[in-house]
Amino acid sequence: MKLNTLLTIAETQAYVKEMKKSGKTVALVPTMGALHAGHLQLMQAAKAKCDVVIASIFVNPMQFGPNEDYAAYPRDFAADCEKLASAQVDAVFHPAPAEMYPAGYATYVTVEDDSTGKLCGAKRPGHFRGVATVVTKLLNITQADRAFFGQKDAQQVVVIKRFVRDLNLPVVVEMVPIMRAENGLALSSRNAYLSAAEKEAALVLSQSLQKAEKAYKSGQLQAEDLRAIVRQHIQNEKLAELDYVELYSFPDLREMTVVNETAILAIAVKIGAVRLIDNTILEA
Repeated sequence: MKLNTLLTIAETQAYVKEMKKSGKTVALVPTMGALHAGHLQLMQAAKAKCDVVIASIFVNPMQFGPNEDYAAYPRDFAADCEKLASAQVDAVFHPAPAEMYPAGYATYVTVEDDSTGKLCGAKRPGHFRGVATVVTKLLNITQADRAFFGQKDAQQVVVIKRFVRDLNLPVVVEMVPIMRAENGLALSSRNAYLSAAEKEAALVLSQSLQKAEKAYKSGQLQAEDLRAIVRQHIQNEKLAELDYVELYSFPDLREMTVVNETAILAIAVKIGAVRLIDNTILEA
């Protein structure tokens, strides 16, 4: 099956119009490229639910801070297209930044509830404004019936579901579980930055979450005790610097002292110069 490459908004809208005219449902899988098996799992989830799958590949400058890795973010469009074709994705939307944000661009989507002011939102000011703006644009351009996102970015999913609901966007937002390597490391495009030693050190993320989850399943319900388990394990790794470990109710991200309902235990850790995130959902 041929992968359709769409570089402009106009040709993407024309493609979607043609698909919908023939009665087909459309799924969108937004990505920033540097695709790995976790992304392809999203594509498979999309294929199971919709007739046509469009992946977007766009490294969104609006969601990067001034000292973050926008310029260095891994990009390999040819390799990404090979992976999409092998996954039988129907089309890829790959716009240039000027296509998405032409000169004079002045409209932004901002979610102003508590969901954006904690976890990565507290550490990356403006990040979720960038995410909400670009995802709103992608949903409008593709007119997707369903959109698929990974649980590794669970806070992002909460924010997206909020503005989709508030703005009455006619799309179903689906969250797909985290895909991990055999050793437990959550798959991430940023893993490409890690040396062999750093990849080994990065296992403290999933290991610390597993320890806390095991304690929770054994009856430990105190939020601070569960966070302490994570902190203690990460402190034992010399190459790891803990950014945050937080525990909130899920999906509404309320503060908790006792885990008496479904919750998310989320962490961000710097391994060398690379900031990685991971989480586990503690089912009630």
